[in-house]
Amino acid sequence: MLTLIIAIFIIGYLMIALEHPLKINKAASALLTGTILWVLYIMNAPDFESLVSSDGFKSFVQDPHAAGLSLLEQCQQYIVEHQILISIGEICQTLIFLIGAMIIVELVDVHGGFEFITNRITTRKARSLLIMISVLTFFMSSVLDNLTTSIVMIMLVRKIIADQKTRWLFGSMIIIAANSGGAWSPIGDVTTIMLWIKGNISTSETIPHLILPSLVSMFVPLFLMARQLKGSVESPIQEGRMENNSTCCTDEFFILAHRERLYIFILGILCLLFVPVFKMVTHLPPFMGVMIGVSILWFFTEFIYGKKEDLEEDRKLRVSKVVHRIDGATLLFFLGILLAVEVLRYTGILGAFASWLDDSVGNVFIVNMVIGALSAVVDNVPLVAGAMGMYPVMTEETVAASADPIYWMNFVQDGTFWQFLAYCAGVGGSMLIIGSAAGVVVMGLEQISFGWYLKRISGLALLGYLAGAFVYILQCVVF
Repeated sequence: MLTLIIAIFIIGYLMIALEHPLKINKAASALLTGTILWVLYIMNAPDFESLVSSDGFKSFVQDPHAAGLSLLEQCQQYIVEHQILISIGEICQTLIFLIGAMIIVELVDVHGGFEFITNRITTRKARSLLIMISVLTFFMSSVLDNLTTSIVMIMLVRKIIADQKTRWLFGSMIIIAANSGGAWSPIGDVTTIMLWIKGNISTSETIPHLILPSLVSMFVPLFLMARQLKGSVESPIQEGRMENNSTCCTDEFFILAHRERLYIFILGILCLLFVPVFKMVTHLPPFMGVMIGVSILWFFTEFIYGKKEDLEEDRKLRVSKVVHRIDGATLLFFLGILLAVEVLRYTGILGAFASWLDDSVGNVFIVNMVIGALSAVVDNVPLVAGAMGMYPVMTEETVAASADPIYWMNFVQDGTFWQFLAYCAGVGGSMLIIGSAAGVVVMGLEQISFGWYLKRISGLALLGYLAGAFVYILQCVVF
């Protein structure tokens, strides 16, 4: 049965990786894989030693209501009443956080908030422009998700640069900068959000340890790419404002006054930055903080539109309208893949694989470098979810009781393994254009070919990835 579960997971994984050739949305593949694995798990529950020998199950069968049931019924009841509920609770923390963050970003976006940043870029010197856009993308993606940041920056580049091949260079650098920028912030990338919400990393330790490696991973390819550019870029002839299905640039921007839109932009960014502070102060889960941010923005926008009685209701961009713009397919993909990974954890597959890695490799840097390389080929969400399922977050007590305390110190909160995992999984996706959400969206918007990116950019991204990894390892050795 373990072999069948592994085979189905691998098939589902391949379908996710081959989403574009198969023309099947990866959310459908993830959901189908996750639900099939849970069906196999619960129907064959007594066959899994990791379940029947667990302390939780042994305690459960001591209950008088469960003592008279058959072993199959005991296992199924334990799975339904305990494991599924625990798993869904943990998964929903991530999903609710993402929903809230998406709403805030979309609300800022539809009110033209990002134009307050992009409109201030006036230079047309190619090298200076590339540096400015890369640095801006790097820091924007540390607060926003790298997908939204990439779309905003590509729309800016389209307004400034007429030549397509030059835009391809700029778009490629946007991919690298967005992925690097998301790696050092707990709210900058889905994988760092997952690690942060589960308590594997914290804000106070992640930012100072990862910001320098992330900067290096961006500046190395930026320096090499900037050497290819000379002179100034030629702007296209502007024929009205550009429209895009993700970043709206229509007359709706002018529904609100400049000052009102600026307030929404500032308040939205503050609400996102407030979340880590909220978690540190209250110790409540991050989704609580992001929901507070959503509610504050909701109140504020309702107050603004409530005063505009002469404005048609259909033109008012209230939260109730903006919520329909969030990417539901992405949320379902996370749900499906995390459900699948939970089955691998409960059946002991991830634990066995972790033991094999410890015995055969035994080096957290090598393990994470491999994960980073794989994230250029397949989605980094299941990679990180799998790594989180393989290893528990160790405490000082469990480390002290282990046979190899020095090695297992890497797995405490903010340990080397978790921090380096955040870096490798985030930055590694830049090595191929299909290796990250930012890459896929830029590929679609600018029609960048896979072969062109592989020939011109992948080597630069690899050098940046290795340079940043070297800096992080050096930090660990020195400090």
